[in-house]
Amino acid sequence: MKPLRIGVVGLGVISRFYLDAFPGLPTLDLVAVCDLREEALAPHREAGLPCYRDHRRMLAEAGLDAIVVNVPNDAHAAVCRDALAAGVAVCVEKPLALDLAEGRALTELAVSGGSVLFTAFHRRYNDNVLGLLRSLPADASAVESVTVRYLEKIEEHVGADRWYLDPARCGGGCVADNGPNAFDTVRLFLGELTVESAEVVRDAAGVDRQARVALRSAGGVPATVELDWSYPHGEAKDVTVRLKDGTEHHADMLAGHDAFKSSLKHEYVGVLGEFEQAVRAGTDASRAGLAMLELVDATYATERAEAR
Repeated sequence: MKPLRIGVVGLGVISRFYLDAFPGLPTLDLVAVCDLREEALAPHREAGLPCYRDHRRMLAEAGLDAIVVNVPNDAHAAVCRDALAAGVAVCVEKPLALDLAEGRALTELAVSGGSVLFTAFHRRYNDNVLGLLRSLPADASAVESVTVRYLEKIEEHVGADRWYLDPARCGGGCVADNGPNAFDTVRLFLGELTVESAEVVRDAAGVDRQARVALRSAGGVPATVELDWSYPHGEAKDVTVRLKDGTEHHADMLAGHDAFKSSLKHEYVGVLGEFEQAVRAGTDASRAGLAMLELVDATYATERAEAR
């Protein structure tokens, strides 16, 4: 099988998990990287990998089949749009875009052009989450409720990428940033979702730091997502499924991954593996990214409505 030629745009805190995944995926070739910062490019340049400061030039010159978009959230739409217009498949870090209108426009561009637009939700490849999913009854009607907790102190996770703490660049706070991963984990178990209520706690600057969001599946199953950017006890990221027989089944996303962020190593192998499948099959993979933007938008809209 001829390897797909992949470029990575953006060498921030999450990029290392993508880069580390390539050696375990022999049918993907990392052929170029792009970042605005020369210091971020320097080690790759020294290793002989083609380096670019402009993603448009990389798209024009590197002979790419696909790119990974790992730039700050406010730049997702522009980079994705340029890649799709060039006929290059896109794997973009969550969220798909800064707001729902941008996400819809990107989805329409991908569908109309027959290009793959894939949003990375790495927790759906977590070994413990998948183990829980496999252990549940095949009959979805057996599920009574699902709860996902996504709790962390955000300042410990962003490293040098301080843009996460700027709502104008991030798209908001914990709802915009952690919400997509948490909502997508619920969607993995229950399918399409709608927001029923939202309790959001904001800091003095107006940034959402905690949230509790009530969801409901198309089949009527309730779910709860708990988000926290100010969690004082390290981090807690887990799923609890309650069945109608009264039993509870639990998955700790971090169990067995004791080093900080170490669970992401196998999750990003999963991200790139599924992205490759979508590219080779020409699958329309755009729905998940847009669905999570819809839930983020609905959460903020529900918060505003409930405050009136």
